[in-house]
Parts: sequence; C-alpha cells; structure tokens
Amino acid sequence: MTTTAPGPGRSPTRERPAPPRRRPLTLRRRESRAGLALVAPTLLVTIAVIGIPIVWTVVLAFQRVRLATLRKTGLFGEFTMDNIDRVLHTPGFAETLWVTLIYSIGGTVGSILLGLVAALVVRRPFRGRTLVRASMLLPYVAPVVAVTFVWQVMLDPQLGIVNAWGQRLLGWDAPVPFLTQESTALATVIVFEAWRYFPFAFLFLLARLQAVPGELEEAARVDGATPTQRFRHILLPQLLPVIALLGVLRFIMTFNKFDDVYLLTGGAAGTEVVSVRVYEFLTARTDIGAAAAQAVVLAVVLIVFVLIYLRFFGRRVS
Repeated sequence: MTTTAPGPGRSPTRERPAPPRRRPLTLRRRESRAGLALVAPTLLVTIAVIGIPIVWTVVLAFQRVRLATLRKTGLFGEFTMDNIDRVLHTPGFAETLWVTLIYSIGGTVGSILLGLVAALVVRRPFRGRTLVRASMLLPYVAPVVAVTFVWQVMLDPQLGIVNAWGQRLLGWDAPVPFLTQESTALATVIVFEAWRYFPFAFLFLLARLQAVPGELEEAARVDGATPTQRFRHILLPQLLPVIALLGVLRFIMTFNKFDDVYLLTGGAAGTEVVSVRVYEFLTARTDIGAAAAQAVVLAVVLIVFVLIYLRFFGRRVS
C-alpha cells in the first residue's frame, strides 16, 4: 500500500483499494437463468389464468355474495363460515356426493376397461388397422353437444332405435325411458362417460403395449402359455403403472365433469353430481358465495380421494 507525500498543511492520504472483481457466471448458473427466463412467461400466464381465479373462488366462499352485490364486494370484506355450513347441511349434499363418487368410479373403470380391450384388439397388424384406430378416436374428439344429442335420440322411448330393437328382438313389453327413470339414468350416464372417454385410455395403453418386447411373449408361447396366461403374467404387469396413472387422471376429470351429465339429464332422475349442484347454486339461486363454497368443498373432497388413492397406488403411479 502506498501513501502520497503530504503537502504543506495536508495530512497524508491513502489510495482506495480497488473493488473486488465479480466472479464470472458458471455455465450451470447461466443455464439456470436462461431456463427461468424461458419459463417465466408460461408461469405468469398460468398464475393469471389459474391461480387468480382459484384465490378469488376461495375468498368468495367465505363471504356473503350474491349476483346483485358482486361488483360491490371487495377481496377483504366480511368473512363468514355461513356458506360452508349451508353447503354441508343443505338437504341432498351427502346424496349428491355419493352419486358423484359412483359416477366417477364407474366412468373411470369403464373407460379404462374399454380402452384396454380396444388396445388389445388393434395391437397386432391387420388389414384396415389404421382406419380402425382412427375411428376409435371419434367419441373423444366429437363435440359433446353432438354426441349427447345422438344418445338422447337413440335412447328416446318413442323414437329411439334402442327401444325399437329391444321390443322387436329382445321382447321388451314397453319402451324404457333410460334418461328419465331413476333406476336406469345413472347407469346410462356412466356408460356414456365410459364410451366417450375410452379413447383417452386407449392411446396410453396402446403405446405401452407396443413397447413390450416381443421376445417375452414369444418365449411364453414356446413354453406353452395360453393367451390368458400371457396377458396375466407378461402384459398386465407391464400395463399396471399406466393403468394406475390413468386411474388418477380419469378420476379427477370425471369427478369434476359437468357438461356430459347436464346435457344428458340436466341432473334429474338421480344423476345430480356436485358440479351440477354448483351450477344450480349459481344460476337458480344467484348465490355466488354458496356456489364458491360448494366448489371449495368439492376440491377438498377430491384431494382427499386422490391422496387415499396415491397412498395405495403411489408407487405404480410414480
């Protein structure tokens, strides 16, 4: 360290040390910053489109809000538990939750089973397989309004082809009102759900089946294994992780489903699921607070069911 010679009447001064140089960014840190910059727009859009509505729904669930007072309600108004209490103690809540659970489990299991059968059918090459594969996607890609209308016409007691064939070929004494009779409406809606969404499971399962090494089945065939034994001991263990994942995805989707049930039955004849009940709270009663509380309760119940499922099948899902 150097000092300057003092002039007359001046005290000796010292030179200021040079500022430390910034360490250059490593390749790993540069890649991390570049990744954050690329992800940031998507993250902001996700927060704006999903995060903010969820927060607002939770806030409305604890406030007395109706359609007429919605514009005057702030984020930090008077909070209350009345909406949650009203939802839990309104007649029909437990029954609606039970119907939703039956509908979700039935639709999930049915769609996976149909998808598995379809994947096994088109697994081996045959003439016209591409056309058959493409046609199996039609229920999933067709507009829901169109397919529900077709089902309503087919199942109509007076004009439907199902009742016409049933009376002519199966000897039914009278036409069956499938969508307006409590004993058949829920089962019909479950069958529709399984039929409409089996292509979703079909794509997953077919992709996994085509990845199974052919040598495994060939060795089992040489050892004299039957087709049932080959499926049980070779194919099914390979498919179980995919089936477990499909179970989670399809259960969540079906539990929140609204349009299929509403367009087919309007929630009548014992088919009212929780999402239809939320819609009724919102439109018929114009009670936004109660509708938001119903949605929050639905989300909590769904999370509990998914955690229970993951508790038993978590390893296969992962």
